[in-house]
Amino acid sequence: MSSWSARVFDIAQTEHPRPPISVGVVIPCYNYGWCLRNCVESVLSQTGVGVRVLIIDDASTDNSVRLAAEFVSADPRVELRVHAANHGHINTYNEGLEWASSTYTMLLSSDDILTPGSLRRACDLLEAHPEVGFVYGRPLVFRDDHSLPRPITKNGRWKIWQGHEWFEIRCCLTTNCIRSPEVVMRSSLLRRVGGFREELPHAADFEMWMRLALHSDVGYVCGPHQAWYRDHPMGMHHQQFGTTLADLTQIWTAFQLLFRDYARMIPHCRRLEETVRRRLAQRALLAACRVYDWGIVDPAEVAGLEELAVTIYGDVRTLSVMRGLRWRKRMGSGPCRMLAPCLVLTHTQHLCRKFRRWHLHRLGLL
Repeated sequence: MSSWSARVFDIAQTEHPRPPISVGVVIPCYNYGWCLRNCVESVLSQTGVGVRVLIIDDASTDNSVRLAAEFVSADPRVELRVHAANHGHINTYNEGLEWASSTYTMLLSSDDILTPGSLRRACDLLEAHPEVGFVYGRPLVFRDDHSLPRPITKNGRWKIWQGHEWFEIRCCLTTNCIRSPEVVMRSSLLRRVGGFREELPHAADFEMWMRLALHSDVGYVCGPHQAWYRDHPMGMHHQQFGTTLADLTQIWTAFQLLFRDYARMIPHCRRLEETVRRRLAQRALLAACRVYDWGIVDPAEVAGLEELAVTIYGDVRTLSVMRGLRWRKRMGSGPCRMLAPCLVLTHTQHLCRKFRRWHLHRLGLL
């Protein structure tokens, strides 16, 4: 992990007034009228930047259009597009990206909220470091049935990774460390690399960040919270992609597309692809082991995870976690559940993994 350190900068202080930085914020909405107001108001109240907002309603059946129209009539910075029929979220996202003509672009889900000053903090980094293509930061996750937790908004530091290094880190971890509402992108780079992929309804954002990293450096606002991320049961990641199998399948598809289309831009491409294959297979098999350890075995889920592991990494027999899964199959769910505390991790291993996760989270990599 020591080789994964980024360049760290104290936040630059602007001594002289300058023209407002322009940010286009795209807010796709589908039946999220119940939370749209808080989302839009959090954008319009941002200071130190000039914002334009496009709300795209994807044929909602609730009161979303009426609420959005109120913002349009009250504030000239807000525009509204209404789809007569549902286009799907990926097409809606890409429509918004094509609209954006500001210097910087943000895609903000209508159930999420920006923290005070977040756009200025991100844009200051982008202005000071033109080699950076996009900036992310710390989201503050909250449950929909809880009030908004108090964010940290005081200035921290900037971290900047070389794009290829950040790409390699993601290949080693095979996880998405970005929730999405905290990302601000350079519009000129977006026009160069294109929009979100329709083949990835769940992992399109993950693939986008990886693709951008192949074309530019990556910035991170360290310290303050950049957005509130709402975790609620109606979210797409719960409704359509709530299983480990669905999640890992989409991540693997994203990596396949990247290695296929950008092999010439990826240093040590074959080595990294082998790393991704091995790591994703281990994650799939470990998830299958946990099914037995939890005591509620779904044979279809276990079979799907095992099949995915074999598809990704043909030589799964060499993986120790595969031997552990076969042992659990022979034992059955009852004994496995009783022995789970002994099977999963020793206390020392658990503490080491917990510390590693904490360290990666602190670095902005998890």
